[in-house]
Amino acid sequence: MGYRLWVIGLSILALTACQRGRNYWPKGSLESEQIDIVRFDKALLNVQEKTVAQDIRVLYDEYPAFMSLWVEDILGIPSADTAFLERQLPLFLNDTLYGFKQTNAREQEVFADVHALEQALGKAFARIRHLYPDTEIPAIYLFISGFQTPIYFNDELIGIGADMYLGSDYEYYNRVVYDYQKQTMRPECIPVDIISAYLFRTIPYTSTKSRLLDQMIYRGKVMYLTAQIFDQLPGYEVMGWTKAQWQWCERYERDIWHLVMDKRDLFKTESLVLTSYLNDGPFTSEVSQDAPGRLGIWLGWRIVQSYMEQHPEVSLQALMAEPDAQIILEESNYRPGAFSR
Repeated sequence: MGYRLWVIGLSILALTACQRGRNYWPKGSLESEQIDIVRFDKALLNVQEKTVAQDIRVLYDEYPAFMSLWVEDILGIPSADTAFLERQLPLFLNDTLYGFKQTNAREQEVFADVHALEQALGKAFARIRHLYPDTEIPAIYLFISGFQTPIYFNDELIGIGADMYLGSDYEYYNRVVYDYQKQTMRPECIPVDIISAYLFRTIPYTSTKSRLLDQMIYRGKVMYLTAQIFDQLPGYEVMGWTKAQWQWCERYERDIWHLVMDKRDLFKTESLVLTSYLNDGPFTSEVSQDAPGRLGIWLGWRIVQSYMEQHPEVSLQALMAEPDAQIILEESNYRPGAFSR
């Protein structure tokens, strides 16, 4: 098993993708950015119980910044407390009750080769740099999170919690996550997860309002840009949904929109309403138990898509810089169902 398998999957998705709209990229391929993923996961799993003190010193010497962050943020141990770390690290690596030992072995199998992942990220960051030439591409680390963190960010680096991407059918996920979360716990989800998280981090929310509409449009803009970067992927993969969930939303898009408008939810600011529409969950409670979670983001994306179809003169950069969600909504001429297939 490994990334060789999902490269074939991406090729199939490219044939079945149904992207409608403008092309923002120059003819021919952009030169891919060089991405070299740092294999902190391999170095960590080389730690042996008999030589743990020495092995920890090697990790601090070879990965001084990331090792400190990993110890403090993942293990929850002060990085200076090496004596406690020497006792806890072997437990973290070899525990069988929570499946860490089995999971670490599976991680090494799934991520035996990360070349395809590096290529996918290199192409994606090339498109971001095409739009924003001053983009600084952070160092990217692969690490073991103990089922805690899929993507880790700070100003200097990105971390990929590889144990959170071992395949939706991985048996130990039944102990640590809900069923609806498993859809995105596949290795092929990593590029979209990284790029969307990177965009949310680097493109700030600039609206002075906190209505559902403003949040929907902001997040919809980021998803629209993510979909353009990965324009060979179908929308449901970009959203992290199943195909069936996407088709349900398309089928009932008019009804969803009429319900949202009738309830005047667009103009509400209550946290419970925002959470229902925007946060991950088994469903969107404000609409229906059949509606997938994060439905508000999908609606925002549809409105933004309509706006960009109506305004061919607007660049991606101008779209992302537009702070007024009301303008985007009013000038979108949004018609529910217009983009359905």
